[in-house]
Amino acid sequence: MSVPIKALAIDLDGTLLRADEQISPRNRAALATARAAGIEVIVATARWFQLAEDAVAQLEIDGGPMRGPAIACSGAEVRRLADGTDLFDLRLPLPFAADLYELCDRERCIVWAALDEEVLMKMDGPQVGVLPHGLRQVAALADSAVAPRMILVQGRDIVSRIEDELAPSWADRVRFVESFSSQGKRILTLTSTGADKGVALRAACADLGIDPSEVVAFGDAENDIDMFEVAGASVAMGQANDAVKRAATSVTLSNAEDGVAVAVERLLAGGDARSPEFFD
Repeated sequence: MSVPIKALAIDLDGTLLRADEQISPRNRAALATARAAGIEVIVATARWFQLAEDAVAQLEIDGGPMRGPAIACSGAEVRRLADGTDLFDLRLPLPFAADLYELCDRERCIVWAALDEEVLMKMDGPQVGVLPHGLRQVAALADSAVAPRMILVQGRDIVSRIEDELAPSWADRVRFVESFSSQGKRILTLTSTGADKGVALRAACADLGIDPSEVVAFGDAENDIDMFEVAGASVAMGQANDAVKRAATSVTLSNAEDGVAVAVERLLAGGDARSPEFFD
């Protein structure tokens, strides 16, 4: 790139992480080399912050402590790793959350609601034994009075009901983004309008004192396109759909083939991710 690279903004699921939710040795090594060269690594994920921290811990194996900002909750939160300060924190309207909770509590479904320092998980059936970092299982969500940063809802029928019954009244204040899990489950991601990875990347760059044009963004999903539009260059993963690939300036290999490492190695060798010849 003619503009110096000062940061890499990297999505987790389907991008940096393999299907087993681990970062491969080659990806870790490539990012450790980038960090040693003075390039910041910004994790940018749809996951809640505590799960972003778990991925950061894997990166710190090879590169020492990461202290800059991390983007979580599909861009609804940007938190500095060094001291836990929220640099950007946009919540869903509490009346919307209350309507959603009432609907979900009556249906068989799985719901995750990212609150302040914990995530509530409503799931029918017995209590799950060991839960991921920051997660608490509840029988119902209706008693929660904290405005959530993000809500994820899994289940074919409940997603349709939410889109039919709530979206018409709330579409101007809530983003309704539908996707599918790696197991093919229908998932609805709900965040406030104004919360996206592009807005969050600007906040992260401001904290680092760099311009977004000095960032290369990596992603595989449509919620990464907002980040691509803000960054100076962008790299779509090989398994991404055509819309994501068209939005990116370059396309690398899939996450199963260490596509992040392949691109970072080329960037460190002087490649320009905005050039059509980047992977030639």
